Amino acid sequence: MKQQSLPFTISKQENFFDRLGEYIGDIFYDILPEQGYELRDEQIYMAYQIENAFKNKSTVFAEAGVGTGKTFVYLLYAICYARYMRKPAIISCADETLIEQLVKKNGDIEKLEKALGLTVDVRLAKAREQYVCMKKLDPLANQTDDEDILNVHEQIPDFVFEQGTSMQSFERYGDRKEYPWVSNEKWKKIAWDPIQQCSTCEWRHRSGQTLNREYYRHATDLIICSHDFYMEHIWTKESRKREEQMPLLPESSCVVFDEGHLLEFAAQKGLTYRFHSETLHSILTGYMSQDVREESLYLIEDILHLHEDWFTILSGSAQMVKGSNRKEVPRSTEMLSLVGKLEQKVGQLLEQLVFDSELFTIDPYHIKIIEEYLEFYSYGLAILLKDNQGIFWLEENDSETTFVIMPRLVEDILGEDVFSQKIPFVFSSATLAQAGDFSYLANSLGIKKYESFTVESPFDYDEQMKIYGQTVESNREQEKWNKIGNALNENHGHSLILFSSLFEMNEFREWANKQAWDFSIIYEGDREISESVHYFQTNPESVLCSFNLWEGLDVPGKALSQVVIASLPFPPEDPVFQAKRNHASDPLKEVDHPYMQLRLRQGIGRLIRSREDQGSIQILMTESQKKADFQVIEKLLPVDLQWI
Repeated sequence: MKQQSLPFTISKQENFFDRLGEYIGDIFYDILPEQGYELRDEQIYMAYQIENAFKNKSTVFAEAGVGTGKTFVYLLYAICYARYMRKPAIISCADETLIEQLVKKNGDIEKLEKALGLTVDVRLAKAREQYVCMKKLDPLANQTDDEDILNVHEQIPDFVFEQGTSMQSFERYGDRKEYPWVSNEKWKKIAWDPIQQCSTCEWRHRSGQTLNREYYRHATDLIICSHDFYMEHIWTKESRKREEQMPLLPESSCVVFDEGHLLEFAAQKGLTYRFHSETLHSILTGYMSQDVREESLYLIEDILHLHEDWFTILSGSAQMVKGSNRKEVPRSTEMLSLVGKLEQKVGQLLEQLVFDSELFTIDPYHIKIIEEYLEFYSYGLAILLKDNQGIFWLEENDSETTFVIMPRLVEDILGEDVFSQKIPFVFSSATLAQAGDFSYLANSLGIKKYESFTVESPFDYDEQMKIYGQTVESNREQEKWNKIGNALNENHGHSLILFSSLFEMNEFREWANKQAWDFSIIYEGDREISESVHYFQTNPESVLCSFNLWEGLDVPGKALSQVVIASLPFPPEDPVFQAKRNHASDPLKEVDHPYMQLRLRQGIGRLIRSREDQGSIQILMTESQKKADFQVIEKLLPVDLQWI
C-alpha cells in the first residue's frame, strides 16, 4: 500500500513538531467540538505531555482516568508520527481479546476517520494461536462428526488444498474471528499450538498465519497486536534473522502499550520454555533414522532415557493448585541431579551435531531443526538449574504433559532489548502508578529514564455510580451465588460479572444452569470473545460472565448498568505468584495487595464509560477479607462503599 501523506501541510522551513502541535490543537479545540465531541481539558493536557515524549524519543507513563479520551490522543500522535517517519506505529494491547476493540464498528479509529476525514491503514497482527492449523484441522475433519469443526473445514478456501495453485491467487483466511461459533475448547483442537513444527510443515506457505503475516507487514499507519505477540517478536527477532526469516513485526516508528501495566507478565510469558513430553522423542528418533555416527546414537538413547525419567519424576511429584491448571513441582535434589545430567548430555549431542553435519549425509535443513530445538531445550534446563532464576510448573491433560519454565525477572533483558531503542514508547492506562509512584512499574521493566503524568477522570462518579459491598462466608458458595443471582434479577440483566478465575466462573455456571432466568447469560469461551461482547452490547437484557475482561472492555449505554465483582481479585496461589511471594520481604504488601488493587480499579472502570452512564458496582468479599483488606480497598474506590 502506498505511504499516506501527513494530514497537515508542512514546508521545508517549518518544524514537524511545531506543525503537529498546531494540528492537534485545531483538532481538540475546534474540529472535534464541531463534530459534537466534548472539549476536555484533561485530554488536551495529556496530548501535550505525550508530544514531549515524541519530540524527545523517550518513554512516558500516561496514567489517564476513564473518560479522558486517551485513545484518541495516542492514536493521533502514532498515526502522524508513522507517516512522518514512514514506518508504522505499533499499538500493543493487553491481550488478543482486546485488539479488536480498536477496530470494531464505531470504535475509536472509525470515529477518528469520520471526524477528521482520514483513511487510516490499520492492520491486526495476531498470535499464532489465533489461526487455524491445517495440519490439525484436515485430519480431524475426516475423523469427527462435530458440526462446529466440520463447518470450519468447509469454509477453508479451495486454494489451500490445491498444491499447484499460484500464490497470486491466495487470500487471507483462518482468523479465529471468522469462526465465532467455535468454543475455546474446540478451538484448541484445530488451532496452532507450540508443538507444531511450522518450518517443516507441508501447509506452511498456504497457512492462514503466513498469509495474514504477509498482509500486516505492509501496513503504513498502524499495526495492532497483543503484548504477548509484541514480546514474542522481541525475543525471536535475532534468531529469526539468523535463520534468514523475517521478524514477526516490521521496524516501527514508535510503540504504544495500551494497558501497559500488564507488559511484565507478557515479557515473562514470551521468554517461557515449554517442554512437551513427546516432542523431544519425536525429534530425536527422526534424527536416529538419519545416517549418523554410533557415538551420536548412544547419546540420543541416553538423553531419551533421562528425559523419560525426568517426566516420571515431574508427574509423580506435581501437586494440584485450586483454581489453576498449573501444578506445583518441588525443586528436589533428585530432579535437579537428573536435569544436570540431561543438560550435560544435550550439550555433548550439540557438539556431535557439528561433526555429523560435516559428513554431508544428513539434510542440512533437518540438522538445523534438531539443533534449534536442542539449543532451546538446553537454555531452559540452564534456567531451571540456576537457583532463584526460574519459575516452573507442570500442565497435564488427557493427551499430553508439559513442563513450563519461565524466567523470574525480565528487567535486564527488557532494558537492553526493548527500551534501549531510541524511539517513543507510550504506556497508557488508568492504572500505572502505585499511590502516585511509577517506579515500581519502571523498575520491573528495566526502564531507567522516563517521563510520567496522571490525569483524573472527568466523570462525576458521586452522581453516576453507587458501590455496594456484601460479605459471604468463604465456605458458603451457595450463599454467594444466591446474592449474585438476586443482584442480577433486581437489575433485570444489564450486568457484567467479573470472576477471579475460570474455575470460579465455572462454579457459578454450574449453579446458574439450575436456575430460571428472564435474561440470557453469556460465558467467556463459549464463542469468539468479540462476538460475545457484541451480543451483550446489542442485547441489553443479558449478562456477560468473564474472568479476563477486567481491562479494556468498553460497553457504554444501557447494556451495562451493573458490574458484579464475584470475589476480590487476589492473585492465584499458583507457581508464578508463589515465586513472587517467596522473593518479597512482605508478600501481602508487595505482591497480593498491588495485584488486587490494580485489578479491582480496572474492574470498577468497566461501569461508567460516558457522562450519560449510570449504574452500580457490587463487590463480594469474605468477612475475614473485610476485616483485613477493607482499608486498602477503601482508598482506591471513586465513591464511598455502602454495605448491604
